[in-house]
Amino acid sequence: MSERKKIRRALISVYDKNRLQEIGAALSAAGVQIVSTGSTAKTLAAAGIEVTEVSALTGFPEIMGGRVKTLHPTIHSGILADQENSEHMSAIKNLGIEPFDLIVINLYPFAETIATGATFAECIEQIDIGGPSMLRGAAKNHGSVAVVSNPSQYDQLVSAISAGGFTAAQRQRLALEVFRTTAEYDLTIANWLGQNSEATLPEWFGSIYVQENTLRYGENPHQSAVIYRGSSEGIVQSKQLHGKEMSFNNYTDADAAWRAAFDHTEPCVAIIKHANPCGIAVGKDIASAYLKA
Repeated sequence: MSERKKIRRALISVYDKNRLQEIGAALSAAGVQIVSTGSTAKTLAAAGIEVTEVSALTGFPEIMGGRVKTLHPTIHSGILADQENSEHMSAIKNLGIEPFDLIVINLYPFAETIATGATFAECIEQIDIGGPSMLRGAAKNHGSVAVVSNPSQYDQLVSAISAGGFTAAQRQRLALEVFRTTAEYDLTIANWLGQNSEATLPEWFGSIYVQENTLRYGENPHQSAVIYRGSSEGIVQSKQLHGKEMSFNNYTDADAAWRAAFDHTEPCVAIIKHANPCGIAVGKDIASAYLKA
């Protein structure tokens, strides 16, 4: 699992251009052939990095404002070819297709777009199609292809270039991150479309939970516990002003207080012990509600 697979050919197509020139230069210096799309290719070329545009390989221009550019057998065959499978390699060779060893892609910012209150049409345009398709294809074929789906992985990429490529274990970890990324991306779209339907309450929704912190212990001292963040709102996102680190029971009590108070539209204070309100009141302001509680 520790043997590294050399990177000879890479496909780069990123919305977030941060550090793009850096990774492009590192790949170029290592003799890696770079294939790219649209504005990504233009950014690399402007930095003096040799790049081949996707349309030059496919013989098909980018159309419909970039909606169709990488959705082509020449690209996906290069991504999906199992390089240990002689039949796969023979098939693409006969068609004049070369395999990719590295895919670097990040997606259109759909979640960020809906958070700005953009129009329905503007949000629809930020649903990425080609990006998730290539990411998932490369992740499936991680035995042959390393896939980088987030700029936070660029340091790892630069190290791998210097070291002679990614190990099998590293490629598997990168593939896992892809499926997590695309799952969250699709879930965000599905939840948003559900909220924009005519139904009073959604007939389907889901959440992604990400580990936020390891707690000192669970409900009892002999138990372990971890807290997960599942949305942009909630007690996990609050800022602790003083006192020792929150415990499992502190979090359950605080969450109960949060949910009880936000059941009311007036200023409300809930005082909780063992997840039960022992005092709850509304008032003209928080101070008066606190005294009543």
